[in-house]
Amino acid sequence: MLDLVEPLETQVMLGFVRTDNEALVSCLGDPQRTVAAYRELLRRGQNALSAIRAGLRDENPAVREGCCRLLDHLVDIESMEELIAMADDPDARVRIAAFHALACDRCKGDSCAPGPGQLLEPALRHLASDPDAHVRAMAAELVGKFTHSDARAIAALSAAHAKDPSPAVRKKAGWFTPGGTIYERTAPPAP
Repeated sequence: MLDLVEPLETQVMLGFVRTDNEALVSCLGDPQRTVAAYRELLRRGQNALSAIRAGLRDENPAVREGCCRLLDHLVDIESMEELIAMADDPDARVRIAAFHALACDRCKGDSCAPGPGQLLEPALRHLASDPDAHVRAMAAELVGKFTHSDARAIAALSAAHAKDPSPAVRKKAGWFTPGGTIYERTAPPAP
């Protein structure tokens, strides 16, 4: 049987009254405790996933953002659809964290990486029309993952490179279009 009460030294070390996973997730919304809570949840890894997934529905956008950032490192197949849904969160910071987690391959293996069928539509929509330039820039990274396999990705990135009101988004979109540094670096080898 698992002991659900954290040892006293863990509670004192973190400075929290409660250190169960759910309490730590709620602390992601407290500026004084967010860093310690984030680190401890990351340390707990897979054991904290159900509480992190539940935190995606928290009313506090800082909690939702922190949960997206945690899923960047801890995502599994069961969490992927929920993370994709966070791309439509009303808070721009949450959308940015969700798009980063979906685009970033450094922190996770290919075991749970969804394909364009799940990812490309929300990324194309946000690249074209999200009111926040940072969200559009993160969407460009996600769309950029599909430039060598889906013509819609090249078309959307080319349009953003030419017309986006943000110079940062135009620049990032250009990296993923033909002739761009990332596009050229990630091109599949010629047969």
